[in-house]
Amino acid sequence: MSVRGAEIEIIGMISTTLASEIYGKSIITGAVDPRFVAEFARVHEEGGFDRVLVGYGSTGADGFVVTAHAAAATTRLGFLIAHRPGFVAPTLAARKAASLDHVTGGRIALHIITGGSDVEQQRDGDFLDHDGRYRRTDEYLEVLRRTWTSERPFDFDGEFYRVRGAFSEVKPLQRPAIPIYFGGASGPALAVGARHCDVYALWGEPVAAIRQSIAEVRAAAPPGRAPRFSVSVRPILGATEDQAWERARGILERIVELRGGAKTQARPQSVGSQRLLDLATKGEVHDKRLWTAIAAATGAAGSTTALVGTAEQVAESLLDYYDAGAGTVLIRGFDPLQDAIEFGRRAPPAWGRSRRLAGAVRAGHPESARGGRFGGCAAGAKAR
Repeated sequence: MSVRGAEIEIIGMISTTLASEIYGKSIITGAVDPRFVAEFARVHEEGGFDRVLVGYGSTGADGFVVTAHAAAATTRLGFLIAHRPGFVAPTLAARKAASLDHVTGGRIALHIITGGSDVEQQRDGDFLDHDGRYRRTDEYLEVLRRTWTSERPFDFDGEFYRVRGAFSEVKPLQRPAIPIYFGGASGPALAVGARHCDVYALWGEPVAAIRQSIAEVRAAAPPGRAPRFSVSVRPILGATEDQAWERARGILERIVELRGGAKTQARPQSVGSQRLLDLATKGEVHDKRLWTAIAAATGAAGSTTALVGTAEQVAESLLDYYDAGAGTVLIRGFDPLQDAIEFGRRAPPAWGRSRRLAGAVRAGHPESARGGRFGGCAAGAKAR
């Protein structure tokens, strides 16, 4: 959204069928319903979202194909395609993405998720350990970007990739390259992400922790690189704060009911998930309305911390992340389709009613990608 010259990029998330924790299935898996995909994408576009995340899972649909279909049903909406290095050669992935960038009119970005679960990786035949996967991602992103930008054939010799005369005649429509978002909370992830990404993605933690993570990534970035930052949270809105908390407790009860009282699995390998679980042990509520109970109940399988309150209260909490340095927020509800409709209806008026937003001018933050009701490039803002 535009805030008198400053911009916040708002990202939602689409899936191939109606799915979330309250439906007993993951949003990144499931059957493919083309009509639902198109409808879900249009809801986000009509609601003013700048982009939507298209997820990745080792049993789910191909994100490039899902994006192509959703893009055909929309005209403005951007797409953030989750992509896991290691299963498609970086030179081929670069050409695939560049081709899709042209087909969609320059509306795509890639979200690099290296993988924090051996089980997930091994389903597709990958038996590298955690640190090895990040070394591979480091090489992958170097070859990927060089394929997009090099004007002449190049060679590369690495631990995992070796190419001779690599070159693509298909360059991205977005120059010099398609934006790279990056997720990961471990030490190796931080080093690789800081070196390569345009936007570093963080899960919802207290503002102080987000500020610390941002400082660590900036410190690790090589000279000349200045990554931007995203925070992912799950808003739970109500007409009043009490109603929002009542709804939040109902969502938790539904999730626990569907799980049949089953205990969460052993401590996850994902460092991001470990951080959310550790946060939950320190308290159920942080920063007034950052709620960890669902993360605790689900083993923090993905972005599972919630912001609970009225639309205005949640807007204020999102602005706290913005003030900490996160120019992008990724929001999705627990009832994904209906919540996306509700966010589109409630959020723009809520931002406008926020006392802080009404009088603040925050120049110098990243601009919105698409110019929807949430966003719109500010005069003088830097081009992506």
